[in-house]
Amino acid sequence: MKVTVSIDVPSIEEGLAFFGAAFGFAEVARPHPGYALLACGESTIGLLAKPAGTHPAKGSSDVRRYERHWTPVHVDFRVADFEATLEKALDAGARAEQIHRVPGYPPVAFCSDPFGHGFCIVGLVKES
Repeated sequence: MKVTVSIDVPSIEEGLAFFGAAFGFAEVARPHPGYALLACGESTIGLLAKPAGTHPAKGSSDVRRYERHWTPVHVDFRVADFEATLEKALDAGARAEQIHRVPGYPPVAFCSDPFGHGFCIVGLVKES
């Protein structure tokens, strides 16, 4: 089995710009005009172009919004070079909300992307 996490974005181009600059993802397929599949190494994510204000499901009273919001599901990007990845993500428009550097554990940055979605950058090497 292979799992791909799909992320709603206001436009495919905005999503490509952020996830490419921050993490090195590149588009590998566009099976639908409103959906792009991106890959980086063995990892894939999908981008769904969904305008702000639209309903996520028929009958839902909730609407998509791209300011900071909470969701019970988020993506962890596990990376070899924590500092460089965090810097790239911030330069691409992410916001670091909390950074944890605890001796004996990998560093973790709790972040949000330019679309308001939370994500974490997790280092692979324990802090000394």
